[in-house]
Amino acid sequence: MTPFAAYTPSRIPLAALLALALTTHALAADEPDAPKDGPKGATVTVLKAAKFCFPNMVEVSGLVIPREETMVRPDRPGLKVAEIMADAGDTVTAGQALARLTLPEGGSVQVTAPVAGLIANSTAVVGAAASPRGEALFSIIARSEFDLIGMVPTEYLARLAVNQTARIKIIGAGEVDGKVRRVAPIVEPNTQLGQVIVSVTTNRKLLVNSSGRAMIKTGQSCGVSVPLTAVLYGSAGTVVQVVRRARVETKRVEIGLMDGGQVEIKEGLTEGDIVVARAGALLREGDPVRPVTAAAAGN
Repeated sequence: MTPFAAYTPSRIPLAALLALALTTHALAADEPDAPKDGPKGATVTVLKAAKFCFPNMVEVSGLVIPREETMVRPDRPGLKVAEIMADAGDTVTAGQALARLTLPEGGSVQVTAPVAGLIANSTAVVGAAASPRGEALFSIIARSEFDLIGMVPTEYLARLAVNQTARIKIIGAGEVDGKVRRVAPIVEPNTQLGQVIVSVTTNRKLLVNSSGRAMIKTGQSCGVSVPLTAVLYGSAGTVVQVVRRARVETKRVEIGLMDGGQVEIKEGLTEGDIVVARAGALLREGDPVRPVTAAAAGN
């Protein structure tokens, strides 16, 4: 009988070796990969805190009123209105006939506009008496010029000056241009508000006593800024989330002016800091993240 031969690796059939290798690979595939590039976490869109210039604005709310209103009456008594040639809302030129009046002795005279402008009101009625001491037949807004008269807190008066430009939003007329015409040298003692007069520049017909709001540019402030979406407001204060070494850090900040979807960061960040573009409560201090720049995320 042949003696039992020792079983050595060199005697293992090739098919058995292949089967063993495949089994080992399958078991290894079931094990999770170990992190290779540091901590892994949620993917977040980031951007750099950058410089931005914010306009310093002062808001003035008030009423639109005529700058100068001219009353039109006949220059002698005993006249009657025979014909009306213009009415409220009409734009007239200087010297344009507004009404024809009859004389007591016969004949008639015309009442004309002493200035060009917009007729704000008319009381003229055919057959009614007209005299220099009675109610004005017409009131004309001279040259169709209007002002916005508003009040602002004392602290803002020092920032206002004549000829500063303004953008005015008037109810029923939309947005128009304007310019500061006068800043009161005194304030009301009880309210501590001062009067500001802003001239209104427009060809549109405005309604007397309509409400308006003027935004007056008094200068600008340039500093570090981030999008409004990057700022969180909570019990801990105002914060911005930044990314350092692939982890979240929470920075308390002091904000300033806002404009065009950007907010000024007066303290807490420096230019170039990597900021989470859309800060959220789900991200906490120390969380690992995978930052993606806003430009790359948009592609």
